[in-house]
Amino acid sequence: MLALINRLLDWFKSLFWKEEMELTLVGLQHSGKTTFVNVIASGHFSEDMIPTVGFNMRKVTKGNVTIKIWDIGGQPRFRSMWERYCRGVNAIVYMVDAADREKVEASRNELHNLLDKPQLQGIPILVLGNKRDIPSALDEKQLIENMNLAAIQDREICCYSISCKERDNIDITLQWLIQHSKSGRS
Repeated sequence: MLALINRLLDWFKSLFWKEEMELTLVGLQHSGKTTFVNVIASGHFSEDMIPTVGFNMRKVTKGNVTIKIWDIGGQPRFRSMWERYCRGVNAIVYMVDAADREKVEASRNELHNLLDKPQLQGIPILVLGNKRDIPSALDEKQLIENMNLAAIQDREICCYSISCKERDNIDITLQWLIQHSKSGRS
């Protein structure tokens, strides 16, 4: 009964209070960026993903918030585009393949290089360690340490360990994103 009342309240609020946000999703190739977009948009996971060439843009509506997501390719040839697509967004989501320990150093370096750009100063960042369903994956504490997130002092930063495949922590990730919509940051 309470769930029905909450849905009715959400519907009523959506009639009058629509919020929008724009975010950029970046990270090394094969970290699960496009999979993440598909999971939050449709709730469906697919093993068969084609690497993003350049970028994709998708709008996802959750409750009264419409999220415009720029999903940028993670291959080395596309990383120079990251900064351009991160300018002026409400948040940057940085995806890490938490199960691929060999790429963590490269991922850390790319993250810190991106955040050193003066045009991106102050933009909140959400670091997602994807593939937590794989036993060898780094947990949140290990991710924070290995990605040297404590060194990031000039902006709000948050880190979650997620699994797109199992949909673990997708709900708290969405809550964080919704809190950073334009109206939420005003």
